[in-house]
Amino acid sequence: MSRAAIRYAKAVLDQANLANISEVVFGDMKSVGTTIAGSKELRNVLQSPIIKGEDKKQALHKIFEGNSDVTKSLIDILTANKRIDLLGGVATSYINLYNERKGVKVAHVTTAVPLSEALEKEVLAKVKQMTGSDNISIENKIDESIIGGFILRVGDVQYNASIANQLGNLKRAFNKTA
Repeated sequence: MSRAAIRYAKAVLDQANLANISEVVFGDMKSVGTTIAGSKELRNVLQSPIIKGEDKKQALHKIFEGNSDVTKSLIDILTANKRIDLLGGVATSYINLYNERKGVKVAHVTTAVPLSEALEKEVLAKVKQMTGSDNISIENKIDESIIGGFILRVGDVQYNASIANQLGNLKRAFNKTA
């Protein structure tokens, strides 16, 4: 994340805390982040030097019209400062800062298929074992190349229980003995 995106996110979080709506803005930022990450066209529009800032602002206000005034003013400020391309990064930084201040540990889980209830319980148990925290949020990413199992990352720590990793370990073991 860029330092500028983090600075904007801190300012938005401070403003949201003052207005006592940090949780509402947290929902907004999740929506903004998901929308931008899920739309290549929107990312291209935000990064385009050809499209006028005012047009970008109008489009974003329409897309996120149900969001809070804090989020709308963020769009206005980023547009005025010609930094609207940072919006996705600001949203991600806000989510990270919010979780950090609330003491929530975010577990990034990569699986070959969507998490089942049983696998989610296993992941939660592993995260609790790794962090000692009961306050856990899970973000699931699908990557069919891991074949099965899961890859879990919490902060700097990664636990790889994927089939692809186990096959790789087996292949390395065979190559050593050959």
